[in-house]
Amino acid sequence: MTVSASPRTVYLDNNATTACAPDVVAEMLPFFTEQFGNPSSIHAIGASVAPAIRTARERLQNLLGVAHESEIVYTSGGTESDTTAIISALRAYPERREIITSAVEHHAVLTVCEHLARHEGYKLHVIPVDGQGRLDLKAYENALSENVAVVSIMWANNETGTIFPIEHLAQMAKPYGILFHTDAVQAVGKVPFRLSNSAIDMLSLSAHKIHGPKGVGALYLKRGVKFRPLFRGGHQERGRRAGTENTAGIVGLGKAAELAQAGFRDENIRVRSLRDRLERELMALIPNTIVTGDVEQRLPNTTTIAFEFVEGEAILLMLSRAGIAASSGSACTSGSLEPSHVMRAMNIPFTAAHGATRFSLSRDNTEEDVDRVIAVLPGIIERLRAMSPYWSSSARAPAEFQPAYS
Repeated sequence: MTVSASPRTVYLDNNATTACAPDVVAEMLPFFTEQFGNPSSIHAIGASVAPAIRTARERLQNLLGVAHESEIVYTSGGTESDTTAIISALRAYPERREIITSAVEHHAVLTVCEHLARHEGYKLHVIPVDGQGRLDLKAYENALSENVAVVSIMWANNETGTIFPIEHLAQMAKPYGILFHTDAVQAVGKVPFRLSNSAIDMLSLSAHKIHGPKGVGALYLKRGVKFRPLFRGGHQERGRRAGTENTAGIVGLGKAAELAQAGFRDENIRVRSLRDRLERELMALIPNTIVTGDVEQRLPNTTTIAFEFVEGEAILLMLSRAGIAASSGSACTSGSLEPSHVMRAMNIPFTAAHGATRFSLSRDNTEEDVDRVIAVLPGIIERLRAMSPYWSSSARAPAEFQPAYS
């Protein structure tokens, strides 16, 4: 008897995490065994590890367009980098008691800012976005003042992929002496960087978003910017981040950065084309849907589609049973029945925001992956709507709910 092979899992949740690239794993492995030394040690076993960390730093410099190796500070990931940047700015300028962020930030930034406002008395300016997730530039301009210590605004939104004009925002903050930080966790490897020529003071990134390992990231810190360490102890990272270096992770991040730079064209042409075909065909096959976010200024790998009158969690469960991994714009997995804060900030209709489903592709995805989703998802939405008390065959989308995609 011939047993047919099961189709491979279609993984479309790369904004959550990516698969670690085989070349990254291969470079990391020796640092768990043969080259296990502490790079801060002066003996030969430790000293033999230090060149690998320098090489990794150079690779990351090249990806980010950073002029000086001292501007890269290794961390445990995006969350630590975000927290370090914000807290450092406030400690460096204690007389400034205001913070600016956006309504659609990742919780790694929003939660820190809200805590500082609630428990330490800082004034928090939360800049709204419009229906396409674009920042209200007038509100941002009005919030700028010499009372603001730090601006922290993401380069690209993790749910919709919408890209903010970060270079322009950083320039606007300069006349006030404000430190400007951006969470670029989703943007690294997908948009071009030349930080040496920018007004950005600090930038966060994480290895596991670019096919590197989890548990390692970096903070770009512009030369000359006032800095106060979050972790104190040892002298590692020029005294700016205490703790024994995660050598294997740092090596993995460096290799992932090198691969991201080499794959930039593929990300922005082939992956974008796959995303566009997936989006276009789903929109054509499934009525009462909308692509959320700015369809002109967004990451090449990301689309979040809101399906009216269905729950995102149910969509994800049925996709998972079909061997397809995606993610939801709903916070229902945390016990909340509310749509995500990003969908709410954009004023996506409540009946659609619950059905917001994100598909985030990577260089590992293929035309066959897209074919699978196109073949499976329309039937899932049809079955779920058939069970919905709010859906009927005569349902029609209101005028403002028509897709913006073209």
